[in-house]
Amino acid sequence: MKLVRYGAKGSEKPGVLDAEGTIRDLSGLVGDIAGVTLSDEGLARLRGLDLSKLPAVDASVRLGACVGGTGKFVCIGLNYADHAAESNLPVPSEPVVFMKATSAICGPNDEVLIPRGSQKTDWEVELGIVIGKRAKYVSEENALDHVAGYCTINDVSERAFQAERQGQWTKGKSCDTFGPTGPWLVTRDEVADPQALKMWLKVNGDTRQNGSTATMVYGVKHLVSYLSEFMSLEPGDIISTGTPPGVGMGMKPPVYLKPGDVMELGIEGLGEQRQTCIADPE
Repeated sequence: MKLVRYGAKGSEKPGVLDAEGTIRDLSGLVGDIAGVTLSDEGLARLRGLDLSKLPAVDASVRLGACVGGTGKFVCIGLNYADHAAESNLPVPSEPVVFMKATSAICGPNDEVLIPRGSQKTDWEVELGIVIGKRAKYVSEENALDHVAGYCTINDVSERAFQAERQGQWTKGKSCDTFGPTGPWLVTRDEVADPQALKMWLKVNGDTRQNGSTATMVYGVKHLVSYLSEFMSLEPGDIISTGTPPGVGMGMKPPVYLKPGDVMELGIEGLGEQRQTCIADPE
């Protein structure tokens, strides 16, 4: 299934795509694409529905982030060897873990705000893992049992805030709108191999990233198991798994986003995003 959330920001309703790509309203059946809805039992219930009997949603509706109720937005850094190289950093001996504020989460086609004082706002297409069942001390063998599905994420980053302002990476990753998520949460049964997905990103029509999850240093199973050693992963939590090469920081000379720039990105089978950058008006 391809699950969506649609409507005005902060008032999104749950939906599902039918075979023709029409959004069908689920708000009469579930409260949100969150919590128990993401469990195996909750997803099985949705799979049993006759979607043709559900109300159709206007195609022009705004799409919100494809999962709600996210308590943790966990990110993995330097998880592609060639991206580590362009960052002039070694491939890590264990996953590099940092957090992105959940207030950064936005819809896949919402405007991205260039924060006040930013000179180095950058792009990163990433595979997102959405947790469906609580995970604590899980083995790699059982890790996927705790995954509800996958989505496309743009891990927008302000490099000066991230690397030149002391401390952890979090403040360079957490500005408002720095986490476009969706358009769809694609349930794990529809993703035969999360380590074999093509991914791409364009800026103003020019291809910047063209990679595959096949080149991840640490794969989905390992990441879910590894993180569950250090924190309980709960339904609705998101893991953003790192980016392939081609970020603005790695270009020679570096190139960063400015108001008016348009990012387009996608992952095979998981849908596409499009964001226009604007100066943060606040």
